Amino acid sequence: MAEAMYMRIAADLRAKIKAGKLKPGGQLPPEQALQEDYGELFGLASVSRNTVRDAIELLVRERQVEKRPGQGTFILKQEEPFLTTLSGNAEGGENLTYLAAAARRGQEAYNTIPRVEIHSSSRAPELRLGDDEQVLSRHQQRFIDGKPHSMQTSYYPYGYAAKAPRLLQAGDIEEGAVAYIAEEVGVKQAGWREELQVRTANSQERDFFDLSAKSGAQVIEAFRTAFDGDGNPIRLTVTVYAADRNRLAYEAGVVPPEVVSAAAAGGLPDNATRAPG
Repeated sequence: MAEAMYMRIAADLRAKIKAGKLKPGGQLPPEQALQEDYGELFGLASVSRNTVRDAIELLVRERQVEKRPGQGTFILKQEEPFLTTLSGNAEGGENLTYLAAAARRGQEAYNTIPRVEIHSSSRAPELRLGDDEQVLSRHQQRFIDGKPHSMQTSYYPYGYAAKAPRLLQAGDIEEGAVAYIAEEVGVKQAGWREELQVRTANSQERDFFDLSAKSGAQVIEAFRTAFDGDGNPIRLTVTVYAADRNRLAYEAGVVPPEVVSAAAAGGLPDNATRAPG
């Protein structure tokens, strides 16, 4: 099945942006000019205005370009995606792992002071608590070079707070919550399960990440449920990333160091190739 014409136009414009032929801050040609240019490319008198508009809307959703009312369509600066290796982070991100990753890239990262709240158990059904029980949550916003990076909320059974009171304090737990709970409560993490979903950003997320409300901007939401040795859930961590500036990775077994370091820098070593598809 032949690829739709608007997708072919979008692919050509995308390639020109990547090659630097259309530079960040520059303006796309007017719709009529694009109709004529791509009509000539495809052996037609012109392509329809709707086809050109569909191509542009696709690039808007990808955050390649943005429309400015009364001015035109402008090319956006493409930020290098930030790579987070989820499989190497037992704390689910609520520690120094991503701070160290930012430092390796010469970037400055920081977290906001955790906001602590109490909820009914229905807020975190993954913890499998009774209807009359409560959960406590610790919410942080994370920034890299002053720009929003992610939002993270971790949920714990409220009963842990009796032996681990620092869970209720609006401050960092330097050794990490998993280690702190193991030491004070005697509940040790034996494993965890991660579930990812991609969805349209809600209004709060659009505001935090500065995403266009009209672009159908996407976020990646990671749900990590941790379990003790008896299979009981002990913690739920929900992390939300803006899809346009993040890459998530998992590793298993022995991974060559040069592949890990190259991936963190945004590519692969010269002798490595990506699998198709």
